[in-house]
Amino acid sequence: MELYEIRQGLTASVTKLKQLGDSLDLAAKQKQIEGLEAKMNEEHFWDDPKAAQNVIRQCNGMKELEAKYHQMEQALASLQETVDELNQNFDEELKELLDMEYQDTLNQFEDFEVMVLLSHPYDKNNAILELHPGAGGTESQDWASMLYRMYCRWAERKGYKVTLLDYQEGEEAGIKSASILIEGDMAYGYLKAEKGVHRLVRISPFDSSGRRHTSFASLDVMPQFSDEIEITIDEKDLDVVTMRASGAGGQHINKTDSAVRMTHKPTGIVVSCQTERSQIQNRERCMNMLKSKLYQRMIEEQEAKLAAIRGEQKNIEWGSQIRSYVFCPYTMVKDHRTGYEMGSVQNVMDGDLDGFIFSYLKSQIQ
Repeated sequence: MELYEIRQGLTASVTKLKQLGDSLDLAAKQKQIEGLEAKMNEEHFWDDPKAAQNVIRQCNGMKELEAKYHQMEQALASLQETVDELNQNFDEELKELLDMEYQDTLNQFEDFEVMVLLSHPYDKNNAILELHPGAGGTESQDWASMLYRMYCRWAERKGYKVTLLDYQEGEEAGIKSASILIEGDMAYGYLKAEKGVHRLVRISPFDSSGRRHTSFASLDVMPQFSDEIEITIDEKDLDVVTMRASGAGGQHINKTDSAVRMTHKPTGIVVSCQTERSQIQNRERCMNMLKSKLYQRMIEEQEAKLAAIRGEQKNIEWGSQIRSYVFCPYTMVKDHRTGYEMGSVQNVMDGDLDGFIFSYLKSQIQ
C-alpha cells in the first residue's frame, strides 16, 4: 500500500475514533467508573453477591472500553509518526513493518468498533423475539412463519440456543404469533436492530391467479431480564388464563392444559408461554417476560424524553417499517433505515443478516 493511502486511511480512522469516543462519552464513563468503584469499597458490598457481581461486571466493561479507546488512540498516533518519518527518510524494511502494523491496527479498530456498538447496558442479555402477522390473513401469517425460520437460522449460524416460548398456528398456513428466546452472548445487542415491520413482495402461492402480493409482519425484540431487575407486579393487576398448548414441533410442545397467557391490565401487555411442562413453570416464564416488557417500556420512555430534551427527530415508534424483501419482479432485500441491500433474497431468508445488523448499529454512532 502506498504511503498516501495509509495517510488517508489513518485520517479517516482518527475521525472515526473521535466519533466513537463522543458516542461513548468518556468523561461520563470515568465518573461512572469512579462511582462504581466507590460502591465496591463499601463495607456491605458483598451482602448481596448477585448485585455485587453485576456492579463488578459493569465496572470492568467500562474500564475495558476506556482502555481500548486509549490503546487505539496511541496506535494510530504511532503509525502517523512512522508515516511522517518515512516521508522524510524512506526505508524499505520500515515500510514493510508499517504495512503489517497498519493492517493489524485496522483489524483491532474493527474489533473496537464492535465493542462500542454493543456497549449499551443490556446488549449482553439474551433476546426475546415476538412475531405477529399484519392484516391479510394467510398471506401475512405465512410471511410471519418465514421470518420465524429466518431468525432461527440466524441464531443457529451464531451458535445460539433457541427456545420456543409460544407458537400459535394460522388457520391455513403460517402462524398467528410466535415467541422465541434466543440465548447467547450479545443476542439482544445484535437483534435490537431487527425490531419493526418487515415487508414482503412476492407472487402469492395462495393466489390461483398468480398475482403479486405485499404482506407485512412485525417483530418485537426485548432483552431478557430475570433476577437482575426489581419490578413489583400486583397480582390484582394480572389476568391469567390457562389453556392447552398447541403449535409447531409435535413432541417439542406439551399438549396438556399447561399453557399460560398473562395480561397486565394497567398497560394491556400480553405474554404467553407453552414450552414448559407445568403451569407453574410457564407462569414463571410469563412473569419474567412481562417484567422484561415493562422494563423495556421504561427504557423507551426514558429515551424518548432524552431525545425530546436534545431536540432529536428520531422515529422510535414501535412498528415502523424497516425493511423490504422483494421476490418479484426482481430479487432484493433493502433496509430503509440505512440503505443497505442484498440481491440474494434466499441467503437472507437462510439467516444471512449480519450485514443489515451491523449497518444499522453503525448508523447509530453520530
